Amino acid sequence: MNLNPNRTLPRNHSRNWLGLFSILAGILVWYLLTRYSGIPNFILPSPQSVWTRFLATLRDGSLLYHTGITLVEILLGLLAGTLFATVVGYVLARSRSLERVLSPYIVASQAIPIVAIAPLLVIWLGDGILSKVVICALIVFFPVLVNTIVGVRAVPAALYDLMDSLRASRAQILWKVEVPASLPVFLGGLRVGATLSVIGAIVGELVDAEEGLGFLLQLGDFQYDTPMVFVAVFMLIFLALLLYGIVTLLEKRFLRWQEKV
Repeated sequence: MNLNPNRTLPRNHSRNWLGLFSILAGILVWYLLTRYSGIPNFILPSPQSVWTRFLATLRDGSLLYHTGITLVEILLGLLAGTLFATVVGYVLARSRSLERVLSPYIVASQAIPIVAIAPLLVIWLGDGILSKVVICALIVFFPVLVNTIVGVRAVPAALYDLMDSLRASRAQILWKVEVPASLPVFLGGLRVGATLSVIGAIVGELVDAEEGLGFLLQLGDFQYDTPMVFVAVFMLIFLALLLYGIVTLLEKRFLRWQEKV
């Protein structure tokens, strides 16, 4: 019986191509639908017209400019929301009494759709980048908070007993036990938050903005420039996939020890 692990490499390599094949199949179905269904181009543009519009916005610099604006809002909101959620989540994980006090407010904040409070935030904070960052941070906050609480509370009690027997300080327990043990769950929440951060930035831009991908969406909608709408949507998908991929790489980097267990 051959137990050589290299035998699984071709199968795993072929699976890596499944995503690409599915994308190509989707584009082919899209092309056939627009070519033979008779749907007008302003309702469902063809892949060629979207590609042409993409190249046009790329050449004049408008696509890169507006994408850069949205990306800055996303990164700042993701950073602020993650840091705040991590600190609050750790405090709540260590204090169940405080969690009972604050949980009604936290749950209530998530029961209100972000679209409903986004106009208020724009009124209170202005129509600049600050309101978009705050909206983005709010939508990132909850999944990271929950996963931080779950991750910290999932640390085995035996590890705390071991650190107590070694007379470890509070800081040593945090960095040597709690952070490594809760990191898998935390990064799972960060993956969700990274993709949701794109939604938060766009919601803020759709409320009131004169730049960013949300502005391009509105501009294409008002002008019945459907290819422009598709270009903006695809750029948003690209940003979400990019952030998701970065968090996945972080998981592989910091959770490498799990492969050895």
